[in-house]
Amino acid sequence: MLVGVAYADKFKQTWLKLDVPEGSTLREAIERSGLLERFPEIDLSVNKVGVFGKLSRLDTRLNDGDRVEIYRPITVDPETVERRDRQDAGDED
Repeated sequence: MLVGVAYADKFKQTWLKLDVPEGSTLREAIERSGLLERFPEIDLSVNKVGVFGKLSRLDTRLNDGDRVEIYRPITVDPETVERRDRQDAGDED
């Protein structure tokens, strides 16, 4: 079955299509993709993963056409960014 595996670091997005055996898990697809070797900062014990934007466990069985996503940890406090954006918007008055 065909699945996609996606990861984005600070500089570029990588999206690979690959053929995996029926019944493969998220972990197996990620391992087959080669992204763990290309991006050594990925740590599956730390990075969250999902399918089509929905957080999922590494042992989740995939379906044909699924898009596996590896998420980077948040490095900025979202509340700080929102506050900064509102302040910037106020500067335009």
